[in-house]
Amino acid sequence: MSRITIDPITRLEGHGKVEIFLDDEGNVENAYLQIPELRGFEQFSVGRPAEEMPRITNRICGVCPEAHHMAGTKALDALFNVEPAPVVKKVREMFYNAFYCTDHTVHFYALGGPDFVIGPDGPPAERNILGVIHKVGLDIGGQVIACRKRNHEVIQWLGGRGIHPVAGLPGGWSQAVDEEMRVKIEAIAKENVEFALFSLQLFEDVVLANQAYVDLILSDAYAHQTYYMGTVDENNHINFYDGKIRVTDPEGKEFVKYEAKDYAEHVAEHVEPWSYLKFPYLKGVGWNGFTDGMDSGVYCATPLSRLNAADGMATPKAQEFYEKFYDTLGSKKVDGRYQPVHARLATHWARLVELLYAAERMLELSQDPEITDPNVRPIVTNTPTEGVGCVEAPRGTLTHHYTTDENGILTKVNLIVGTTNNNAPMAMSIKKAAQGLIKAGTEVTEPILNMIEMAFRNYDPCMSCATHSLPGQMPLEVTIRDADGEILDVVSQYVE
Repeated sequence: MSRITIDPITRLEGHGKVEIFLDDEGNVENAYLQIPELRGFEQFSVGRPAEEMPRITNRICGVCPEAHHMAGTKALDALFNVEPAPVVKKVREMFYNAFYCTDHTVHFYALGGPDFVIGPDGPPAERNILGVIHKVGLDIGGQVIACRKRNHEVIQWLGGRGIHPVAGLPGGWSQAVDEEMRVKIEAIAKENVEFALFSLQLFEDVVLANQAYVDLILSDAYAHQTYYMGTVDENNHINFYDGKIRVTDPEGKEFVKYEAKDYAEHVAEHVEPWSYLKFPYLKGVGWNGFTDGMDSGVYCATPLSRLNAADGMATPKAQEFYEKFYDTLGSKKVDGRYQPVHARLATHWARLVELLYAAERMLELSQDPEITDPNVRPIVTNTPTEGVGCVEAPRGTLTHHYTTDENGILTKVNLIVGTTNNNAPMAMSIKKAAQGLIKAGTEVTEPILNMIEMAFRNYDPCMSCATHSLPGQMPLEVTIRDADGEILDVVSQYVE
């Protein structure tokens, strides 16, 4: 048996590698996505005051600190049994949608987009943001940078910092919005809407107009029929900040819908010895391995998943593109809702539909008369006990679960992050893409390896957020060599 290693994998947050094992004939027998890093936030948070968590957990990652800050803040709401005022929820959601605008922009233009703008077999040195700018023009590059800049200004105004925000309080928010700030945010939100529409048009011109790309998106090598998870409002429309968590089956039927506090009744986590990432699955189905279909408990939580789990978008322009998305990809309506799209590369398009929704929703909130209410800092006197906070991180459903003693000191912490939800699907996608692209006699070229990487890249994984499981002992291995490089001894801390 021979082995192909892709190390490091590229255009993701964190570190990882892909191991592909070939049989004697040269066909792919198995493939693994391995994440060789560990971040122990769940453990070292124990013993700290609970109110520190929104500021601690946003250090998990520099890409999505706003998501952890918001989930942590909502967990404090539940922990201290305090219901935020309507203005608090609106300010938080406006802040959160500004974050979505920055995050989805980064992934499309810098991480996922180069595979389409430059091409999956384009020069590796050009498959990056600089290559994209060179291909589509400096003006577009300037728009990308401007989008990031203006929304990070909003994040700083509302969150207290441009990165790693500090504004979250139990039941409240430390920064109120005055009229001057509201006017500025409204103007930024309008620019965001125009940029999102521009990005969707760019996707249509570059990707959808290229039949080879469309065929690639719809190819079986990148398709999986799993369950889908996403947060929805009372109308079953997508909401990033609040709502119930809805899971639909591979045929598009609602499997379960539950409050965040009840997540442990529906989601469990499987552990494999070869990964620091856990593998969540649906308790109502059970863990049946890395397989597709109705009988597999594997689910997916991504922009594509949120579209599949919802009945539509809550803003008008996003709804138009939501319908165009499903109509173009051949989905039909059954009982009034579109059937799921299982083509995982379509996640890139779904992400841009969400970008438009985030921009529109941010604009709606900036024009809400209540947004300038200064009463955003309630006094909380309740004794803390246990609380769960949940938001939709760009990469999927994010859950923070805290338990404390009567003094508010943490005794237990559990985090299920967006990328963790997608661990099993990513492993399956890597294997299926490798099996579809590498056959007996295939010359394994760099473009083929990049197309295998595309199988995980559509998930926009954030590995720093996700690595919480320590399978046994830390696999530390020390190799001792003499001056000539000969191995004298190997000392391993890892016990098989």
